[in-house]
Amino acid sequence: MNPGGLVSDVSAGSLADEIGLEPGDRILSANGQPLRDVIDFQFYAGDELVVLEVLRDGIVHRLEIERDLDESWGISFAEPTFDGMRQCSNHCPFCFVQQMPPGLRPSLYLKDDDYRYSFLYGNYVTLTNLDESDWDRLAEQRLSPLYVSIHAADPSVRRRMLGNRRAPDVRQQIKRLGEIGIQVHAQVVVCPGMNDGDILAETVRETASLHPIVQSLAIVPVGLTRFHRSSIRPLTAANARAVLDLADQFWAHPPADIEDTWLYPSDEILLLAQRPIPPAAFYQEEAQYENGIGMVRSLLDDWAALARKGPPPGTHCHEMLWVCGTLIAPVLSEIARSFASLTGCRVQVLPVVNRSLGDTVTVSGLLFGSDVLAALEQTVAADLVVLPRGMFEQTGTRTLDDMTVEQLSGTLGRPILIADTLSDLVTQIQR
Repeated sequence: MNPGGLVSDVSAGSLADEIGLEPGDRILSANGQPLRDVIDFQFYAGDELVVLEVLRDGIVHRLEIERDLDESWGISFAEPTFDGMRQCSNHCPFCFVQQMPPGLRPSLYLKDDDYRYSFLYGNYVTLTNLDESDWDRLAEQRLSPLYVSIHAADPSVRRRMLGNRRAPDVRQQIKRLGEIGIQVHAQVVVCPGMNDGDILAETVRETASLHPIVQSLAIVPVGLTRFHRSSIRPLTAANARAVLDLADQFWAHPPADIEDTWLYPSDEILLLAQRPIPPAAFYQEEAQYENGIGMVRSLLDDWAALARKGPPPGTHCHEMLWVCGTLIAPVLSEIARSFASLTGCRVQVLPVVNRSLGDTVTVSGLLFGSDVLAALEQTVAADLVVLPRGMFEQTGTRTLDDMTVEQLSGTLGRPILIADTLSDLVTQIQR
């Protein structure tokens, strides 16, 4: 039986509030269509006349509603998918989830390979678990764009990387998506010795031939923690430079129908190779941002805009400690010197080595609270500790090892600010 969607919140004064929906209600169907997820609700409850079946206290109620087409329902659901998350059945030797240590929060061990999460949140999927009913739904609801992990255009190489001998040819799947009007943003996770070099060059060429179905292609480095048990090795600076040499060749001679950047190496690859960060005009596709594409440029431009405004008024600080991963530390150190000159604040940058996952994990977003505390114990006192928002989960309250901001602050005996950008930080220290 289809469980329907559990209502978690109803906005005051909204359409849902007016018709009497309440948290705890379960919406079973809309216009006779059973609901599998929030996408179904948006699709089937998008008409002017909508009939809902709602389960409350064991009784199914039938509600007929007239609404304006642009009128929001004002409903939040407990989960975006009502029948659970479709998990990955591949066995990638570089799977990051499989490299997580025990004892963390359960959500960190979910191997998401659900095309609905790809459509809703930009999560990357492999398309290896689709059946014909999924294709029918994709065609009916036109769930575009999707985010697809290609890894290698050569089917045999890709199957080896996915640990799945039955993985279909992703090029044919992408063509089929194009036929039903769905666009794709793609990525390649580069694993040295597996899909780099000539294989990567072929993958870029083959994927470019699928433009404009494939709107962009990101190249990101494999992430390896100290718990990985495969023979895969992390990217070196030389590997990163080789990837960028390949990208340079593509940009110098792109296919005739590709006029924008299209091919995007991740910030991590640029920093590892010690290459300059491209200007903002380079980043013509925002869809890859959460994949680590253009974040450093945003950081630099945000600071440049602040610096042009001059010293911010009402700044309250004496000495700040900016905590970060080791990869971004050189960039932040340059900014910190300018920030100190502009604001009069004394600023230190503290790059934290990731002891929990291993020193090959260098990004700020994967720092553990325990590693931050250990690093801070070795530093001189500062009036204010600034932590990156990316090291906390979506609500901005808990680290990967489930430590809260309050716990961190209490242990340190120092106030902590969580900042997403330098603009955000300046706003907070002006209060």
